[in-house]
Amino acid sequence: VSTQSTGVGSNAMLVALRQAGTRAAACRSGFHASAPVLGLLKNLDPLLTPDLLHVLRSAGHGDDIVVADCNFPSAAFAAGSVVGKHVVLAGANADEAIDAICSVLPLDLFVDTPVHHMVPSDGIELPASGAECHKDTIAAVKKHCPNVTVGTIERFAFYDAAKPCFAIVQTAERRPYGCFILKKGVVGPDGNDLSPDSA
Repeated sequence: VSTQSTGVGSNAMLVALRQAGTRAAACRSGFHASAPVLGLLKNLDPLLTPDLLHVLRSAGHGDDIVVADCNFPSAAFAAGSVVGKHVVLAGANADEAIDAICSVLPLDLFVDTPVHHMVPSDGIELPASGAECHKDTIAAVKKHCPNVTVGTIERFAFYDAAKPCFAIVQTAERRPYGCFILKKGVVGPDGNDLSPDSA
């Protein structure tokens, strides 16, 4: 439809386009917000996209899910993963992503350390922002699984551990060393993470 026929029509069209753009931006903002009330399904964090839910549901006991920061070579690693798909959570920090993931993903309590995060190589100090990322994200993990043990993996060893993973989930985390590996566990009869004590 031409907007050049009359000044009135042109102005009305421009106003409509601006309003549509504002509504679209609001929808995008709401979709990536962490408040559950903004979700598209009941009781699911809106960060749990259809692709991510499919990956988490498809993984089995003992499969590793890598949750990587924005600088990790996720596309390359994803190509060699079991699912072969690069899942991206645009706009989410590591703690927000893992809070959402651990709200539905059981952790493997049959191993000593089902969660690991990346740390610098020897001789390199962890920046304060990286330590903050680890603290925030570990708190998010323990919110859903209080007794879980979280370990560390040196940067290059982390790359090796990530190669055979089930899936790569990339976040927008910009704090350094904001990369984690979650080992999927078992959902028990009570709907919680199954442990050897409750098996």
